[in-house]
Amino acid sequence: MAKLAITLEINRESHEALVEADRTLLDVLRSDLGLTGTKTNCLDAECGVCTVLVDGLAVNSCLYLAVAAQGRAITTIEGLAPAREGLAPAREGLAPAGAGLAADALHPLQQAFIDHGAVQCGYCIPGMILSAKAYLDEHPRPTEVQVREALAGNLCRCTGYQKIVDAVLAAADRMAAGTVASS
Repeated sequence: MAKLAITLEINRESHEALVEADRTLLDVLRSDLGLTGTKTNCLDAECGVCTVLVDGLAVNSCLYLAVAAQGRAITTIEGLAPAREGLAPAREGLAPAGAGLAADALHPLQQAFIDHGAVQCGYCIPGMILSAKAYLDEHPRPTEVQVREALAGNLCRCTGYQKIVDAVLAAADRMAAGTVASS
């Protein structure tokens, strides 16, 4: 199959790639660009671990063709934290307390997941956080029921979801209060 030259805008940076027309955005992100915070699991849009933002909307990158992403703003977990001079976001999107990052180096959702103990194995967390961000951008003051509905496409096998929901609600409060930019 012939390869197509594409340019992808990922995490506010331009990336060029040669891809077959049937390659998914997930495959290009992980294999070609080394952005492994976006996880692989079902490859059928059932679990949500491959969630990224495309023009601010949560999409399952396992089914989204890389060629369709050209000309769109793509955000992965690696690009969620605000850019700070001299600080690189943690590769997987989460850093433990005391990891040498400034307190505001993480996005409020990332920090809330840490603060509320919403991370166990961590495999689902990038997708959960990006799905939550897309929802909070449209619904800044959600109820617990709304958060649960918004995250329904993201599966977690470790938790009972309560700490995840609590973290999203805490981040929503913090973001709505204007104490931080939502990036």
